[in-house]
Amino acid sequence: MKLSAIRPIALVLSRELTITALLLLGVSFVVFIILYLSPGDPFSVLLEGQVSTEEAREGLREAMGVPKSWYSQYLSWLTNMLQGNFGTSVRTGLPVLQEVLRMGLNTVVLTIGSLFITLLLAVPLALYSAVRGTDRISWPLTMFSYVISALPVFWLGYIVIYFFTHKLGIFPMAFGYSSGGSGSAWLYALLPIFVLGIGNGTVSEVIRFLRSEMSRVMAEDYIRTARAKGASVWKHSFKEGLLIPVTEIIASKIPFILGGAVIVEQVFNWPGMGKMAWQAAQDRDYPVIMGVAILAAVLVRLGSLFQSVVYVAVNPRASKE
Repeated sequence: MKLSAIRPIALVLSRELTITALLLLGVSFVVFIILYLSPGDPFSVLLEGQVSTEEAREGLREAMGVPKSWYSQYLSWLTNMLQGNFGTSVRTGLPVLQEVLRMGLNTVVLTIGSLFITLLLAVPLALYSAVRGTDRISWPLTMFSYVISALPVFWLGYIVIYFFTHKLGIFPMAFGYSSGGSGSAWLYALLPIFVLGIGNGTVSEVIRFLRSEMSRVMAEDYIRTARAKGASVWKHSFKEGLLIPVTEIIASKIPFILGGAVIVEQVFNWPGMGKMAWQAAQDRDYPVIMGVAILAAVLVRLGSLFQSVVYVAVNPRASKE
């Protein structure tokens, strides 16, 4: 690859990484303040049933060196976080970073798999509708995708479990996932991936967005010229009509998919980051909540970074905008 082609990508990467660092700092501060203002704290949870009076708790807090002011606590957490120490879980006593990365990997598998299902269903239908228009094939399929996307994710999950597990008996492993690495664990992952892929309103939005973008590109003058010359229309329209819109819609939908993953992981007992955050919120396990918030922000920014890199690779002049 030529240096002239690498330079715009490097410029965008440096800019996006700087924005990412500032964003993560802002996310950590906002989440910390929300948790600090919430009733109760992890220290009180640890001492619940052991120290009865508030005076005794304050004395023990000072003896253990726990900062009293909120800014001292935040600076202490931030300093440790920059050194790779996210603290320990109040509930399990294990390092937060190790637990969050382990659960986060399961959520990444769920997210990437659901995106693949979404694109597998939405892209062909969007391209067909953009080229052929509304006909007897595209219209009912589009309406069906809109109806499926409008269903609540938790309700759709229970329906899928009932139909495929109890009625058909195809997936007998429902609610039986184990992180021990069994050979058939991938089979259990298919149901939550399928539900998250077709639910959460993602399929209908991808179809609508891609159909609109492809229809616009098909009406451009250079596409008409290519068609008149007998050249491949798909080759000329691929970058602007499909590649850029797909990466754009993926980056914009990652936050919503992560939000839907919280519900799907609860329904299917999937050991992921969303289920971990839900349990941590119930236990007031604030170090875990902070770790999950940071990892979720990183995943969202990775999607945005991927979109920016693809866009600049297609159009290097965009790095100067």
